[in-house]
Amino acid sequence: MSASPLLIQYESGAVNRGEFFEQICGAVGFQGGLAEFGGYFADIFTEIPPMIALHADMRWRGFKTYIFSNTNDLAIEHVERNFPFFKNFDGYIYSCEVGVMKPDAKIYAAMEKLCGCSGKDIIYLDDRLENVQAGLARGWRAILHETSEKSRAALEKILV
Repeated sequence: MSASPLLIQYESGAVNRGEFFEQICGAVGFQGGLAEFGGYFADIFTEIPPMIALHADMRWRGFKTYIFSNTNDLAIEHVERNFPFFKNFDGYIYSCEVGVMKPDAKIYAAMEKLCGCSGKDIIYLDDRLENVQAGLARGWRAILHETSEKSRAALEKILV
């Protein structure tokens, strides 16, 4: 899956929300306001109950957990507003704030700085192979997320 160059610029912080909105309106002829656009644009997420349960289990076991995402401020606000579980993480790294997207090494370094860990002390799940490979290159124990069941089994294997 490839993103548009404009979306990549937005999610890497090269253009801000207003610039992104203006360019989108110009490209597709959207006539509504920014709030209306934001509602449509960011409403792409659904909860995955087994992953929410897995996250809760990891926290119950005493692990710190973090959001580490290629994303933008419209999506962040939407998720924070609509999904209560999202507040249950120890920290957040967003590409739009760091200025680069995964798999760029700079965003992985920002995660290491935030969590105070590196190498095998980090267990990382991602649904994009290139991002997992970048984590593995840093010595992280990285898992390619394909299904909730596979991710849980891979974590259990690591934690034995």
